[in-house]
Amino acid sequence: MSVIRLENVTKKYEESLIFRNIYFRISQGERVALIGRNGAGKSTVFKLILGKEEPTDGKVEVDPQINIGYFSQFSELQGSLSVQQELENCFEQVALIERELQEIGEKLGVVTDDGEMDRLLARQAELFEGMEHLNGWNVSVEINTVLTKLGFNEVSRNQPVDELSGGWRNRAALAKMLIEQPDVVLLDEPTNYLDIEGIAWLEQWLYRFKGAMILVSHDRQFIDKVVTKTIEIENYHFQEYDGNYTDYIRKKKMRKKELDRQFEWEEELLLMEAEAIDSRASKKSPKDRLSRQLAENKKRIEPHPVNVLITDIYERLRFPDRLCEVKNIGQVYEERTIFQDISFDIQKEDRYVIAGPNGSGKSTLIKVLTGQEKPASGEVTWEKGVQYAYFNRMWEELDPKDTVSHAVNTYGLGLDAPRKKVNKFLSMLQFSEADLSKVIGNLSGGQKARVALAKCLLSGAAVIILDEPTNHLDLTSIQVMEQALIHFPGAVVTVSHDRFFIDKIGTKMLTFDPVSGVTVQSL
Repeated sequence: MSVIRLENVTKKYEESLIFRNIYFRISQGERVALIGRNGAGKSTVFKLILGKEEPTDGKVEVDPQINIGYFSQFSELQGSLSVQQELENCFEQVALIERELQEIGEKLGVVTDDGEMDRLLARQAELFEGMEHLNGWNVSVEINTVLTKLGFNEVSRNQPVDELSGGWRNRAALAKMLIEQPDVVLLDEPTNYLDIEGIAWLEQWLYRFKGAMILVSHDRQFIDKVVTKTIEIENYHFQEYDGNYTDYIRKKKMRKKELDRQFEWEEELLLMEAEAIDSRASKKSPKDRLSRQLAENKKRIEPHPVNVLITDIYERLRFPDRLCEVKNIGQVYEERTIFQDISFDIQKEDRYVIAGPNGSGKSTLIKVLTGQEKPASGEVTWEKGVQYAYFNRMWEELDPKDTVSHAVNTYGLGLDAPRKKVNKFLSMLQFSEADLSKVIGNLSGGQKARVALAKCLLSGAAVIILDEPTNHLDLTSIQVMEQALIHFPGAVVTVSHDRFFIDKIGTKMLTFDPVSGVTVQSL
């Protein structure tokens, strides 16, 4: 029996249509991924289910007997209590029973009256039964497991929540939602602040979850692992595909071929994604995949528009073989060693992925590479004339008074490339013709991220540096970015926990490990 039902639902904001006449049901045990470009209405679906908004037409029905747990990328726990205390407070009834059991235990040690002892023993038996019913004996173990797997050490789990960073407060909110064991979970980008180990654990938790789940995520491998159905919001309607992300890509490719009604470049992205899935299954190295992919592309009679556009824009770029030398660098904060003795060279066509647990020093390395921090030891030497483009800095330096089209067309490669090609590239990043004339200050955070990404990819710099770039993008924009990075003739250095993205573009990996330190290996 379905626990959530959307029947003939239409949603508009003023005159802007979000979706029309959608029909959707979910039952216990179903795990559904909602996908679609930014602005398609994914978050709106959650708001309708939670009763935060009303449909323009149709009806939304939620079983009144169920508890819904909601988590978003903007969720943050707040307050003066520690994370540990916040989670313990979720089991108030268990805590009351534990306190009463302790009191009874103390009384049993001193009581001499047989009648009183019988009464205490009877009450103790009732409380034991209550603990069994609540599964209360495992509460401390469950709390410890959730906090440990989400990266909380003894210090961070006992700090007041308000003293934690936004990312840690976000993880604390996720921990609290999971520990409450709701009947239905609504998850909006739950992996953004998690490291690879935390994501893998969350996958297992959701796989074992007996309730219903609706997921919005850009993490394709995460979707692949946890969902049983994929729904794409497309052309104001829900299009359902049974199965996970891999099934969705293959079934949509077949559907597009049958309908023959989509843009050429979108079909190419689906083809590339299907090829990437096949390549991951064959466990070939990304470098081999890249060589094979390029060779196959050359054999095609009709070149595909995504690659043609990207290679045309990058055609005149020329870089030296050696771009940067990192020699024996280390960094220390207040006598705490973050990393030490890291050495590697950045060569043309390198695709470095920086991976490791949260707090291990990945972003610190990026700050050292980009000159935001000086290393405590060692040195970073950029070859003469070599420039880099740093995504975060590009985002911070966007002129809020500039327009989307002008910001990209008057910078880097945009100065020389035909405006038509640059605007076509922007359209692939989900900017409509109307969006191109919008002022950057009026854009959403996701749209600003895509402007910054476009400027990075078209900067003409020899090295593109990215810190968790997939966190800010929808799936289509991620696919376009990946194709640009694959064809980019310079080097890429990126921090990422997105395993699909890592497998698709990475050729070398810098792994931060708390025990063994930093290692460099080819992929």
